[in-house]
Amino acid sequence: MFKKGELRCPAADALKARGYLPTEKPSRRRERLEHFTFGPFMDACDARHRPSSPDGSPGLSRTVPVHDGLRTWTEHAMAMYDVAFPVDPSRPLREVAQRWTYRYRPSGVEARTAEEYRFTVWGRCLVSADGGFRELRLPVHRLGEAKPSEEFVAAVALVLAEGSPGPLPERVRIVEFALLDGRTRELLVGSRAEALALYRARGRGVLTDILDSQEYRPGFSCGDCVYAGVCPALRSAPGLLGTESKGRPRRTWSVTNGRNYRVCPARDHMRRLRLPAADSIEREVSAERGRALHAYLADRHAQGPSRPCTVEVPEQWVPGGFELPDHERALGVGLLRRHAAVCPLRCVENGTDVRTEPRVVRHDTSADVVVMAAPDLLYRDGDSWVWRETKTSAGDRRPTGPLLERYPQLALAVLLVARGDLGGTRTRARVELEVLRPGGADLEIIDPFVPANRTAAEEILRTMVADWHVDDDYEPAPGRACGRCEMARWCAARSDAEAAA
Repeated sequence: MFKKGELRCPAADALKARGYLPTEKPSRRRERLEHFTFGPFMDACDARHRPSSPDGSPGLSRTVPVHDGLRTWTEHAMAMYDVAFPVDPSRPLREVAQRWTYRYRPSGVEARTAEEYRFTVWGRCLVSADGGFRELRLPVHRLGEAKPSEEFVAAVALVLAEGSPGPLPERVRIVEFALLDGRTRELLVGSRAEALALYRARGRGVLTDILDSQEYRPGFSCGDCVYAGVCPALRSAPGLLGTESKGRPRRTWSVTNGRNYRVCPARDHMRRLRLPAADSIEREVSAERGRALHAYLADRHAQGPSRPCTVEVPEQWVPGGFELPDHERALGVGLLRRHAAVCPLRCVENGTDVRTEPRVVRHDTSADVVVMAAPDLLYRDGDSWVWRETKTSAGDRRPTGPLLERYPQLALAVLLVARGDLGGTRTRARVELEVLRPGGADLEIIDPFVPANRTAAEEILRTMVADWHVDDDYEPAPGRACGRCEMARWCAARSDAEAAA
């Protein structure tokens, strides 16, 4: 919770931290497969330090089946853990049986809000033989450029310095380690006094921030949230996907999930587990150019309607975090100039008329699926909302086939707009597709109130969701797509497909 992040819901964390539960906790079916990516890794580490079962196998604490992709990833993660932390005879450390917990009983005015506060760390907890040194190893998939906040490190430092059980240490160390490649990053090493000083300087406000948060952030975390049924920010959209729950686990879904599942169920499942993707595919140059263009337009549109896009595009237009070769940068300049002719900011009046890459989350209560979308832009034309999607192309050749089938996100947009889900009047409400090409910009307009469009959209979503909604195993579908699958490294079926080819 102290680490926060976009995938967490601050309001849900506040309710959990205070121990609040709905008066009627919903009973629903659990997923058949393990969905906690770090769970098998932590179990495997525990098994090294736990007595074996009577049959000689390690006594694992989890009995939930594990997908083959997650099993392969876990084996790799264990190997990288040994790379990150080789045995050092000169500084032997042992794993503790019980994680450290800091307890604080407030008095005076504070006592009215809680009887006790408890901070518990999560990770690999190790201690020296004499108890004078404590080390916390925090697993991550890969090390990002940005370090965790000092507030997070300060809160962790307090638990290591003051937590029980065991004698209080003289020195502490906090280190992140990447399960992908075994790299490590030291976040704190110092004396107990230095750890406490860091908490006093940077950590005192983090607990208040968590407990007092009232920000509801619907999204991925809604899938297993016990408060979803009473959440004031999670809007209901019964029947949106055209299927029913019938006791299925609550899940989250987006059009991206649907496309991945259609190619290969295992691919979608491993993406959902957030297993590290192959950079050579995930950050392939044309895809990276598309993401950079979207980031540039999002930043420009967020500056307000007083600054509609023009043909004046800076030569160094690529936002930070993106790397493009010179020819892709030049192509991007041309595409952005084409956008100026169809920039929607020419039609709006003020900043309240624009939503840049908003998070649209709806709970289809009939299917018990939380549907997520992120339109490139929502803008208001008069009293009506318009959903705009933007695509880019390196060539001027136009593909054939119905738009809604080529771009299923448009089908979802059609249904949401047609249902009046975005608010506003229906007078000018519509869905737009902007395609930027070197030779010009195409602007396709889809009327969501035409019965044929709505019928087509309903069928497209129903088809994308039907098989996924009843699938518990996510078996791979090996074939040609394996050669361009960013998850193939963790999938045993890929080698079978290559052998067959």
